[in-house]
Amino acid sequence: QVQLVESGGGQVQPGGSLRLSCAASGFALDYYAVGWFRQAPGKEHERVSCISSSDGITYHAESVKGRFTISRDNAKNTVYLQMNSLKPEDTAVYYCAASSGVCSPHRYDYWGQGTQVTVSS
Repeated sequence: QVQLVESGGGQVQPGGSLRLSCAASGFALDYYAVGWFRQAPGKEHERVSCISSSDGITYHAESVKGRFTISRDNAKNTVYLQMNSLKPEDTAVYYCAASSGVCSPHRYDYWGQGTQVTVSS
């Protein structure tokens, strides 16, 4: 069964850190580009970060650049999103998605169910 499962979400104070994990089962994640997206109430679906399959090139949205880092561990079939210096505006449900093509804004083959991140004091 092909599946992506996110974990690592939770509640954290502003300025804090979280590391999200996206674990794949049923397929080899290293052949896929993997993106992290977020959806907050009343806001547009936003692509946060992406990492390519072949050369590990990464993309980060301007809103998170310098604070978030995407990485992958092919041996564990997992992609991570390290989130530092979190702000209340980072509050959202975070999703990972896998693409058999390149990093793109929309074209992904598999999606996870999402994990909630809440940044508040």
